[in-house]
Amino acid sequence: MAVKTVPLRIEMAGDTHIENITKEVSSAVAEAGLGSGIVTVFVKHTTASVMVIEDEPGIRADTKHFWDGIVPADPQWQHNTRNPGEDNGHSHLRGQLQGPSVTIPFSDRVLLLGTWQQIVVVDFDTRARRRELILQIIGE
Repeated sequence: MAVKTVPLRIEMAGDTHIENITKEVSSAVAEAGLGSGIVTVFVKHTTASVMVIEDEPGIRADTKHFWDGIVPADPQWQHNTRNPGEDNGHSHLRGQLQGPSVTIPFSDRVLLLGTWQQIVVVDFDTRARRRELILQIIGE
């Protein structure tokens, strides 16, 4: 059993921006030198999440619509009122609900994703920023 840790940085636009990172994760797994195992993709931020979706324009639009409806931006969130200048209380709540990571199995150095499954990062924050991720590849 071996563990490989790979950092990944991506520029995000905020406002429920979705970035597909399937190619980057696939490449990291292929280059790790491990035949089979699992890869965990973890985002090191409280206002972003990692998930698996069918990445097409309709789902991207529906994802934004869903989050805007279930946890709307509101200046009255306590995070915003207790921290002058903050406006991203909803971003933190969305990140809490969706979670910071996914784990995907791989075999023969290939991710075992379904036909339409793609790995994406969703940035819930209210401004553009660089996001740091950790890919932890465990296998043999």
